[in-house]
Amino acid sequence: MSHESIIEWPVNCPYCDAPFSLLLDLSAGGYDTWEDCVVCCQPIHVVVETTLSGELESVTLADDDDVV
Repeated sequence: MSHESIIEWPVNCPYCDAPFSLLLDLSAGGYDTWEDCVVCCQPIHVVVETTLSGELESVTLADDDDVV
């Protein structure tokens, strides 16, 4: 894993709208994970999508009610 594959991405919590940053690891391509909001501690579903060349395509955040 190289340092170029880790980027800081600004987001807002889907629960309390607090701004914070996520560290995204693009070295293995797209992935989904859960992160807790640093302010309200609610679980946030994070989906990271990358292009075939490994560049960031999109970051989607969803609250617990939006995940099926």
